[in-house]
Parts: sequence; structure tokens; C-alpha cells
Amino acid sequence: MSFITDVLLKNVHIWLGSYIAQKFRVKRKLAYPISIVFCLVDHFEPKWGGCGDGEALRRVEEWCKKYPAISDKFRGCDGVGPKHTFFYPVEQYNEVFLNKLSELCKSGYGDVEIHLHHNNDNEENLRKTLIDFKEVLYKKHGLLRIHPVTKQITYGFIHGNWALDNSRRDGNWCGVNNELDVLIKTGCYADFTLPSAPSNTQTKKINSIYYAKDDPSKPKSHNYGRDISVGGVQKNSELMIIQGPLALNWKNRKLGVLPKIESGEVSGDNPVCSNRVELWVDQKIGVEDDDGKIFVKVHTHGAVPENIKYLLGGGLEQLYSELFSKYNDGVKYKLYCVTAWEMYKTTKTIESNKRN
Repeated sequence: MSFITDVLLKNVHIWLGSYIAQKFRVKRKLAYPISIVFCLVDHFEPKWGGCGDGEALRRVEEWCKKYPAISDKFRGCDGVGPKHTFFYPVEQYNEVFLNKLSELCKSGYGDVEIHLHHNNDNEENLRKTLIDFKEVLYKKHGLLRIHPVTKQITYGFIHGNWALDNSRRDGNWCGVNNELDVLIKTGCYADFTLPSAPSNTQTKKINSIYYAKDDPSKPKSHNYGRDISVGGVQKNSELMIIQGPLALNWKNRKLGVLPKIESGEVSGDNPVCSNRVELWVDQKIGVEDDDGKIFVKVHTHGAVPENIKYLLGGGLEQLYSELFSKYNDGVKYKLYCVTAWEMYKTTKTIESNKRN
């Protein structure tokens, strides 16, 4: 297989130009100690693989039983341990499952946000789906929160099958070209779907925290956007997009030649290693003109059986051992482990600062 064919099959052509340009761009100058703001978001699907309620419940209970002991082994510079953000799928709602996750989160170990798989949908149905589910999470399970500015129930979002704003080339797994507007109007504070490589839903814009504005006449409006910056102001028509790292890993090569795609996935098939963590930090994702913080948002599918075995059987400990040993010395680096909501709030705090 030729290099060109391999690149096209992996859809690298979508974002390779941006990646090369990023390498030549003058990066933010950061002052020590640098704060690493770390967040692990989970596309948490208890019924993954079409299993029944009994098996799905076992998966939820295993997380609730084992995660606290893992988190308690580590403490960031603020004395807070790792937190897990469960993006729970609307279509897999189960009162028992959410009650158990709610108990775990209320004990300080994480948070629950909204995940959605849908297909051939429309604006009206999508709006109702999101509003109904956020009200159930908030009123019935004590999850989510009231946004301090809008005063409505607010939520973070991850799109199933990566197809945010109808971005799949074949039009499947969404159907709503104005999805960003629907998210804004139903109370979404930020989207955490990206990166989605090697899917063709991947955007040209990479390694960024930015505002996207919907164009209802076409899909994938978040392909471009306006970088969030110190002293900036968010417009009512803009949705915050918080991306994770996307890079080529030359230290991990396919057939010893081609670099593998680093998309911030943590799984049994893609375990954590030292050079991957370094690559996440090296992308220096953050708020433009800020000299103090790097945002590292990585993702997993934590209810997939192989991933449960890996993550709760040592993978998460390996991940946090790498992070805490290299990025929490208090001199060069300070590590903060946050939920998706806390990551969003941190970006807004930096944005509200005045330029020097």
C-alpha cells in the first residue's frame, strides 16, 4: 500500500495541512510553572454491543466500585484527585444506571454529561430529545447544573459516531445541518466530540479551543472557527468546541515506517505510554494569549468490555502515573484534574482576563 493511499484511507488529508502549518506557527510562550489542565471524557455506553440490562448494570457497578480506589491514589497540586466525566447516551437511559453514576459523582469522583447517537433526525425532534433528557438528569438524578449566566440547565455534549453537525460524508448518524444552533439553544455549554480522526468527520481545525458558528444551509459548520482568546467575548450564536490532541506519532510507526495517528484515545487497543502523554502536552492546546495553561482532553469508551478490563485493571493507574510523575513537580508543572464542566469554566475564566 502506497503512502498516498494510506493517507487517504485514514482521512489524514483533511487535517494534514493544518498540522503542518501548526508546526511552523509561533506557539504561545508559556511561563513556568505551567498548569496542565487534564480531563478524561468517556463515551460511556453501558449497553455497548447490544447487551441486556443485567450485563450493562454489571459494567456500571464495576466502574462505581473500582474507580474511587484508583482516583484516591493520586492528588494534583490542588489536592484533588482524577475525575471521570461520563457522557451518557440519551438512547440508553436507565434509571438504575444513572442513580449509581450519580452517587459516584456526588462523592467527588466525576460528572455526567450528554452523549447522543441519532440518525436521519430533524431539528424539532433533536431539540425535544435534548431538553427532555437534560431535565431528567437534573430533576430526577441531581446531575448537570444551572448555568450562572443563562440560568437554564446546561450540559456538555459528545456526538455519537463523531457526526457532529451532520459531518459524516455519507450523511448518516445525524441529519441536522443546524445542530450547533440546536445545541446552543437547548443549553449546551461546549462540545467535546473532537478529534474524530481517522473518521471523515474530522475537522480541518485541530488542537484548538474555539467558537464555531452554525451555517444551517450546510453540514460541518465547525470545520473552522474563531480561537478563544484572553479578553475575548463569546457571541450568542457561537458554540465552544474543546478539542483534544491530534498529531502524528513518529515514535509509534505502522510497519516501522508510517507514523500512527495520535488522537487522544485511551483504550485496550491503544494503551497509554510515555511518548503519547508527552505528545498530548506538546500540542499546547489552550486559550490564545494565555501564558500559563495547557489543556489536555483525552477520551475513552469506558463501557466496552475490553476497555473496562484495561482501564480498571491498571490502565488508568498507568495513565495517571505518567501524568503525575512528569507534570506535577510544582516547579515546571502543576497538574489539575478536572471534569468537562470545570475545563469549560477554566477557559471562560482565562477568556475574561484583560490583555496585558
